[in-house]
Amino acid sequence: MKRINEYKKLFQIENEIDLASLKLTYRKLVKQWHPDKFQDGDPLKEEANIMGRQVTDGYHFLVSIAPETKEANLDEYRKTIMECGIADFKHKGLLLEITFTDGATYEYFGVNANVYKKLINSDKQVRFAKRFIYESYLYRKSKKAIEEGNYE
Repeated sequence: MKRINEYKKLFQIENEIDLASLKLTYRKLVKQWHPDKFQDGDPLKEEANIMGRQVTDGYHFLVSIAPETKEANLDEYRKTIMECGIADFKHKGLLLEITFTDGATYEYFGVNANVYKKLINSDKQVRFAKRFIYESYLYRKSKKAIEEGNYE
C-alpha cells in the first residue's frame, strides 16, 4: 500500500486512476526529469536519472492496477482464480504474491499477517483464497510473470 500511495502522490492522483490523465501526467514528468536536459557534472542530472526511473516504474505500476486495465483482463483473471490451484505463495509486509498452477502470478495489496496466517493454516487454501482474498483485495498481475512471458 505504501508503494501505491507514493506513486499516486508522484502522479498527483487523489481518487481512482484514470489512464488518460495518468498518461498526460507521465509525459509531463518524463519531460521534466529527462536526463538529457541536464549537462554532465550537473548535480541534478543524477537526480533526473533516479526520478526518470521512478516515474517510469510508477507509471507502469499504476497502469497495472487501473480499473480499465483490470476490466480488460478480468476474464483471464477469473479463469485463473476459478480453474487453477495455488502453486506457491509469499507474503511480505502487506503484499501477498500467489503463483497459480497455470504459471500466472498475482500480487494482492493490503493483506495483513492475520489473513496470511489463516491462509497458510487453512486445510483448503484455494477455497479460503476464493472466499477471502481474490475479490477482496486490490490486485495486479505480477511484473515477474510479465517478464517471464506468462502475460500477453
